[in-house]
Amino acid sequence: MASTTGYIALPEVKPQIQHIIKIPEQIEPVVPDECCIYKVPFHLLNLNVKAYTPQFISIGPLHSGNSELKQEKQKQRYFHAFWKRLSSKQALALMQYKIFLEDNRERIGNCYSKPELYKDEQFVDMILLDSVFIMELFLRKSNIGEPKNDHMFTSSWVCKSTQRDLLLLENQLPMFVLEELHRRVFPGDDCSKEKVSFIELAFNYFEDYYPHKSSQKDEMIKNLKSCKHFTDLIRYTYLPTQVQVEGVNPSQYFTPCRVEYVPRTATKLDEAGVSFEKVQGRSYLDIKFAKTPILSWFLCFGCLPFSTCFKARLQIPHLKVDQVTECVLRNLIALEQCHYSEQPFICNYVSLIDSLINTQEDVELLVDKETIVHELGSHTELATVINDLCKHVMVNSNYYDKIIKELNDHYNSHWKRYMGMLRYVYFRDPWRVSSTIVGVAVFLFTTLNFLRVIGVFHPKY
Repeated sequence: MASTTGYIALPEVKPQIQHIIKIPEQIEPVVPDECCIYKVPFHLLNLNVKAYTPQFISIGPLHSGNSELKQEKQKQRYFHAFWKRLSSKQALALMQYKIFLEDNRERIGNCYSKPELYKDEQFVDMILLDSVFIMELFLRKSNIGEPKNDHMFTSSWVCKSTQRDLLLLENQLPMFVLEELHRRVFPGDDCSKEKVSFIELAFNYFEDYYPHKSSQKDEMIKNLKSCKHFTDLIRYTYLPTQVQVEGVNPSQYFTPCRVEYVPRTATKLDEAGVSFEKVQGRSYLDIKFAKTPILSWFLCFGCLPFSTCFKARLQIPHLKVDQVTECVLRNLIALEQCHYSEQPFICNYVSLIDSLINTQEDVELLVDKETIVHELGSHTELATVINDLCKHVMVNSNYYDKIIKELNDHYNSHWKRYMGMLRYVYFRDPWRVSSTIVGVAVFLFTTLNFLRVIGVFHPKY
């Protein structure tokens, strides 16, 4: 008798996925686990393609096919110069270095978001040529056997363009590749004048891009644990000093983003009695909000000499904005979006500055306070640049959550806002202070005289 139940008995063994849909059994990951050099995501790239694209020289495989960058001859000149500076022992070490690149070609390729690039026949020679070019460039910058009349340094636009291109996220070599070259060619027992660590050479080359004074370079090098490439190195120099010393613990420094925690603009905070102070010698990210708990309730006294204790001070490290700043910040943001999504220090910093600046008046205030100095065409242009940096940037945590909350609490306090308005209207500068004092004195004299006339007040002479 036939069954009329209407269902098919399922097998006990799990079927193959091809029984359901025809897709490959093995699918490569989006990016390898070792990846640290990325193609910039399209939603960021479309905002400003030039900020992420080398304009003078290509490094690594991602832009090696760009026909507009014709600097292969210069790389070859530097290779010949580097070869001449080597002894026989060092030359053999360079040959061993090429074998190292051959043996690690897949590992190197996995550092890129397009790992299949390592299968190219010219991959190893390209990495070797670029590595030697960078090494020779850094040695010359450190004045170690630098030939005279080298246009890479005597021509300012070539020098600056090369520096800019070497910090782009898509234009990188893995740091371990360069350190291995330095270790093999200049080993620890080499007593020649070239013997400085590679990280010192790199710090020296990019010193124009650091927010710190050059005197702090040694301290930063000592605290540096590791970095992936030059973009990562620049990011490290921007990190708060405490993070550089102690290392990064995301749960310690970050809190979840909250929609309500968006600070007011600079002009609004200024009207509410917040004083903007520039500070020197700090990382750009070392922003502090300082106030004395009780005395800060009397903000109107902040205009008096030596009255810092009465002020609510937003301390912002001196930020210099020039023609390259946007390029640097965009590449640091792209690196964090791709690789440091749980540690968005730069994204949070730019977002905070963006919140402070909405209009030309906000820029004028920060420029007057010397917290920002810029070389752009106008204050409006600076406001536009800052506001565009945060477009399409997504973060889940905020390093400045506590500061933003304190700023909002200060602004939302009616008493502090009234005291801030009082200071803004009557105590903003010495002339207004003197006028206010004279006005109060005239008012008191007029009041006492009126009371005496009507017989309420009888002074004893």
